[in-house]
Order: sequence, then structure tokens, then C-alpha cells
Amino acid sequence: METTEGERRALEALQASGIPHVVARHGRVSSLAEAAAARGIDPSQVVKTIVVRRGDDDYLFVLVPGDRTIAWPRLRELLGVNRLSMPDAATARDVTGYERGTITPFGSLHPWPVIADARVHGLVSIGAGAHGVSATLEGAELVRVLGATVADVTDPAPDA
Repeated sequence: METTEGERRALEALQASGIPHVVARHGRVSSLAEAAAARGIDPSQVVKTIVVRRGDDDYLFVLVPGDRTIAWPRLRELLGVNRLSMPDAATARDVTGYERGTITPFGSLHPWPVIADARVHGLVSIGAGAHGVSATLEGAELVRVLGATVADVTDPAPDA
């Protein structure tokens, strides 16, 4: 499997962070359940990085456990805004340097603020800049090194 520019950027940023982590390369998957199985973890340990738009050229990352979904009213309240949205795939790529399904705060083109759901703890796995590439690490270290704001900003996913 050839290393992509996104994977290189993400892994260099992870390395520079000093967080102990293990990189896994398992190839493309088509669902959260497949990703969790390929990584040998529970779906709740897969941390999705969601790009959220606050305004013109104003984005943030929200770290969401795999079995959960963003609770938009709570996130808006936390941020003190009336409106948030998710950018389309092309915009998300433009503001992060990553395609959907590969987005990570590590090595993003812009150092957007990070909000981590309060359930991001223990051993977790986060995308590493390319399809089928992830990093497994301690959630508390992930939150610390990203300077993430920790808050209860998710609800159980409807299919979880």
C-alpha cells in the first residue's frame, strides 16, 4: 500500500506530538463496524473526526465515538452559536487537506479548534490521513495534545 500525502502529514504530526501510538494499515472499509473489526476494537473506540462549520472560513473538529452522533443543540450551546453546519466533501477536503473518511486533526492544513466528546477516553483509534490507516492511542493523551475542549456533545447513534 503506497503512502499518500495525507497519511504522511498525519503520521508526521502524530510522531511530532510525542503521543505513544500504534499505526494500523488494513485497507479500505465500508462501514464503522468493518473499521472496528479490522482494528480489533469495539465500534465505540473508533473516534470519528467530524468537520463542523461555524461561519465563513471558521471550522472546528469534533471527536465523536463511533457509536454516537453529534447532539447539535448541545454543541451549539457550548459554542454559543445559533447555527452550525457540516461542509460538503469538497470544502472539508479544502479546509483540512483530507478526504472524508480520512480526516484527522493531526496534520490538517489548518489547526482548527477541537472539541472531544466526554466519552473519548481509554484506548481509541483515530483516522490517520488515508483510507484504511489508523492510529490507536490513549484517548486522554489525544485530548491533551490536541488541546481539546471536553464536553458532552453526543447522543447514541440511532443504529448503535
